[in-house]
Amino acid sequence: MAVSLAKGQKVDLTKGRPGLSKIMIGLGWDTNRYDGQSDFDLDAAAFLLGDTGKVTSDADFIFYNNLKHTSGGVEHCGDNLTGKGEGDDEEINVDLAKVPETIKEIDFTVTIFDADTRKQNFGQVENAFIRVVDSSNNEELIRYDLGEDFSVETAVVVGKLYRQGTEWKFQAIGSGFSGGLAALGKNFGVNV
Repeated sequence: MAVSLAKGQKVDLTKGRPGLSKIMIGLGWDTNRYDGQSDFDLDAAAFLLGDTGKVTSDADFIFYNNLKHTSGGVEHCGDNLTGKGEGDDEEINVDLAKVPETIKEIDFTVTIFDADTRKQNFGQVENAFIRVVDSSNNEELIRYDLGEDFSVETAVVVGKLYRQGTEWKFQAIGSGFSGGLAALGKNFGVNV
């Protein structure tokens, strides 16, 4: 059974699971209270961060236009343009064994594409979640359901994987940003 986290909580991922290397990060959401003319296009992304809490190069930003990290350690499974359907709306595969030692943290985010033009924000999104799944047996290990009621935010840092010594841990973040993908990119040191 998966460990269910609240905002800010941390949990060991690899301690007690010595063979765990390949995981899938599933992100999902539904829209509510929206009667606009445009579909909601939410986009998951991963920022691979070094010691400074920033990317070491723009190649450490994995999203719909850069699906695979050069190390092969992180791979985005593709852009879901509508988010319709049950379960994960977008997925990111991580092979912990391939993530370079220089990467200390991987932050997982969701942004709303073209939010300002479409007059959309996370106040119109519900049932958002992130989950960590063992890829070898499809067992859900960790789940964080965002219960926060965002209003004007157009981007959210949902959760992060981080190294502590030789182990990997996961933390539920749930921190909102205004300014969408550009604001997140600047925050993490991506040239936008």
